[in-house]
Amino acid sequence: MKDENNKINTWIGKPLEKSNFSKFDYIILGFYLLVLIYIGFHISRKKKSIDDFFRAGRKIPWWAAGLSIFATQLSAITFMAIPAKSYSGNWTWVILNFTIILIAPLISYFIIPLYSRLDITTAYQFIEKRYNLMVRIISSIMFIIFQLVRLGTLLYLPSIALSSATGISINICIILMGVLAITYTVLGGIEAVIWTDVIQVFVLLGGAILALFIIQFNLENGIKDIITISIDDEKLKIFNFHFSFKSPTFWVLCLGGIGSNIISYGSDQSVIQRYLTTKNTKEAQKSIIINAILTIPSTIIFFSLGTALYSFYTMFPNKINIHLENIDGILPWFISSSLPQGISGLLIAGIFAATMSSLDSGMNSIATVVTTDFFKRFKKNLADTSCLLIAKITTILTGLFGICFALSMSTWNIDSLWTEFTKYIGLFGGGLGGLFLLAIFTRKSNSLGVTIGLFLSAFIQYLLTFNNIIHPLMFAFSGMMSCMFFGYLFSIIFQPNFKIDKKYTCYYYKS
Repeated sequence: MKDENNKINTWIGKPLEKSNFSKFDYIILGFYLLVLIYIGFHISRKKKSIDDFFRAGRKIPWWAAGLSIFATQLSAITFMAIPAKSYSGNWTWVILNFTIILIAPLISYFIIPLYSRLDITTAYQFIEKRYNLMVRIISSIMFIIFQLVRLGTLLYLPSIALSSATGISINICIILMGVLAITYTVLGGIEAVIWTDVIQVFVLLGGAILALFIIQFNLENGIKDIITISIDDEKLKIFNFHFSFKSPTFWVLCLGGIGSNIISYGSDQSVIQRYLTTKNTKEAQKSIIINAILTIPSTIIFFSLGTALYSFYTMFPNKINIHLENIDGILPWFISSSLPQGISGLLIAGIFAATMSSLDSGMNSIATVVTTDFFKRFKKNLADTSCLLIAKITTILTGLFGICFALSMSTWNIDSLWTEFTKYIGLFGGGLGGLFLLAIFTRKSNSLGVTIGLFLSAFIQYLLTFNNIIHPLMFAFSGMMSCMFFGYLFSIIFQPNFKIDKKYTCYYYKS
């Protein structure tokens, strides 16, 4: 069916009320989830200390740590929301992920050596050494709030997929996913998280590549049809050089991507914890490099998948389900309605893989922060058995909160979860990213100055959000830069002669 502009409208089609998700698909999906639980049980038998639970005894190989970082950062946001973004729009947002090329050398050369040398368990132990206990507690709380919001988002997204694919209630999907993630994370700690992530990377990328091949195989002229339709409908546009900070232009995507990546790879405990599971600095540096290398082709794959889906439904508009509640459900609908039995189960497992790899990381990192930065910090003689119990209880409570928050999100009207996710990163992580940059790259910033900078940054973020001054993608960059500016300014004003020892900054390695 054509619209008045003589272009096929991919949203027009016959409603399809049932998917083709079969018993065989359920068996495959169920088997995959049981494997995750088994890994947790298997590793739980080796857990002997709190260091094993939080840092895996620092015996994780660099490539496994790198794949785990990659899986954690990809998440279901990549598997579903990026194809949905390129399906409904174009490739403009690809710039956001490509900024990792600029950030990886910064993290590898300046930040990882500092964390490795200090032999810490959480990034906020470094903050106390650099500033004081108050700043450590504030930054720890900010991280916990950010992760709790993130968990709900990451749990809600795949539940859309399972609901679209199987017809099961979104609420039941949320509860099922949350309970499974809680189970193997509590059992195996960070080691279970990392090794399940390794498996999930192959399932995730393998599923996306398989879907691409199947789509082009179902088109009369294969990839030629995809290219022709994409060019005709301007689906391959990448650069928007219009100078505006209110829409996702090239400038907004670059600055927003730089801010988000610095926050994620430089101050996010769920990623930093991966660096700390490797045996030395060089191993940790290699882990971030392999993550950056994998991010570029994977981003291209997922954007291509969305473009291919657009071409498929342009040619077969009767196969679209116009009753999809959210555009992020377009990929799972294709998986469940247009793929052969068995393959559907594998690809839905890929969506679960994307989710679990981020969900488990968030729960374990919160447990690490709560146990290390609060319980162990204020009761230094706390026994390992008590710490393990606290960590596991915290993991369970965190998971339950994520389930409740996701259930709440299911009642919201959200157009794009990728946009919402980047907004949360900026609002809750922007100031924290600025705090870490001040700590690592300056010697004159002090606790009073950075505390004022944090609160002023939060106030500025509130004003920007309330008045709709900039695009949500810019929140990460604006929060980071405002914290750095005011934090350094007030440090100089109140303690102009303050200077910290080089060993707590990146300059230690240049002396």
